[in-house]
Amino acid sequence: MSGATLTESTLDEFSSDFRGELMSPETPGYDKARRLWNAMIDKRPALIARCTGVADVMKAVDLARERDLVVAVRGGGHNVAGLATVDDGIVIDLSSMNAVHVDPDAGTARVQGGALWADVDHETQAFGLATPSGIISTTGVGGLTLGGGFGWLSRKHGLSADNLQSANLVTAGGRFVTANQDDTPDLFWALRGGGGNFGIVTSFEFALHEVGPEVLFGPTVYRLKDAGHVLRHYRTFAETAPDECTVYPDLLTAPPLPFLPEEVHGTKVLFLAQMYAGDMEEGEDVLRPLREFGDPIADAVAPTPYVEAQRRSDPLFPDGGRYFWKSHNLASLSDPVIDTVVDCARTMPTDLCDILIQQMGGRIGNPSSDATAFPHRDTAFVLTLGGRSERPGEDELCIEWARDWHSRLGKYAGAGVYVNFLSADQGENRLRAAYGENARRLAAIKSRYDPENFFRRNQNIAPKVWDRSEEADPERSGGHV
Repeated sequence: MSGATLTESTLDEFSSDFRGELMSPETPGYDKARRLWNAMIDKRPALIARCTGVADVMKAVDLARERDLVVAVRGGGHNVAGLATVDDGIVIDLSSMNAVHVDPDAGTARVQGGALWADVDHETQAFGLATPSGIISTTGVGGLTLGGGFGWLSRKHGLSADNLQSANLVTAGGRFVTANQDDTPDLFWALRGGGGNFGIVTSFEFALHEVGPEVLFGPTVYRLKDAGHVLRHYRTFAETAPDECTVYPDLLTAPPLPFLPEEVHGTKVLFLAQMYAGDMEEGEDVLRPLREFGDPIADAVAPTPYVEAQRRSDPLFPDGGRYFWKSHNLASLSDPVIDTVVDCARTMPTDLCDILIQQMGGRIGNPSSDATAFPHRDTAFVLTLGGRSERPGEDELCIEWARDWHSRLGKYAGAGVYVNFLSADQGENRLRAAYGENARRLAAIKSRYDPENFFRRNQNIAPKVWDRSEEADPERSGGHV
């Protein structure tokens, strides 16, 4: 254990003023409580403190500081790198803090730090409102937002972080602070893309937008042999697509979905997953060139409740899967990128792997790169090699596949990477690339709010100024981190 041990008397004293649940390795249900969405991560914390409110969070931070325990913060527990847990330290678990309060008149939602995006969508859509999130409804609000956060609505309404209006958090010193543009502009800037480096956010306030209740949503599906031709057509389409339109190509093994012919099940295919968040008739006209191009196997684009569209991908990324991702930011989908991606798809080592290309641009690119801590405003696409297995014996196959093809694609990639898609194996050079030119300012703010690096179980920004003269990212030159 890092630091002093947690004695029974210490825990008894702590629990007398802690309203939530405390779980040690001897507590019934501990093994279930310590599991994460990514089952490839298997750690055993000394204590799991399931908080019910801000007072519990402050108490847990004080305990960790006094007993010199490494802290991991769990919101949704969805981070692919598994940073929501830690061996021998304390997990400050916010999952019971999942309330969402919508003010439809003000067009805002106050969301507790342990909420999932499904919780937010359920409450906001009761008023025909939404804020940009990701593409999996079981993702935690906190982790996604603090890393930037993009999904189906982001081209029209910006990042999750762009829609953040204020945040309440507990600092490394156990203080309660409100971060907003007026009172703490430096901290507020850092929270919008700087990850969980600056404190434990106990609640977020988001701006809401009129969305739905239905959107035009679904995939057009092609055989893998047609993928190169289709992706080139998609590239041209994406150049002039309106902000209401978002299309994510995904190369995967076809699951047994009812709209797919049975003979296609289990074969490698290209999904063009599409959303048009605007007028339905306009959306039909905009998406028609994609849906009618070439020789599609199936087309399932249809008016869909926004809440259903948000959870449609959940079965492809279930809780308890074994995940390993490698990601690149791309300035364009060049012919070499397309050809390499199609070749990569042919070698996917399990039927659960996929290669997802997420379209950026629109409102994401409007702010300057230093307007928030998220720096990658000029990225056109984010490409993620998604290794996934069901059995530990398949893990290494998925890891080697993702690393190998990630290295091959590196020469076509941009300089940055999305911090939320970093796996647990990146080095400091790769982490520096995630924060880009904003790294120095982030380090300075970290020094102000967490000079001892108390919050370090994250994609860590050390309280110092990074030396950008160090050698280039080894992954972009063909090496592995």
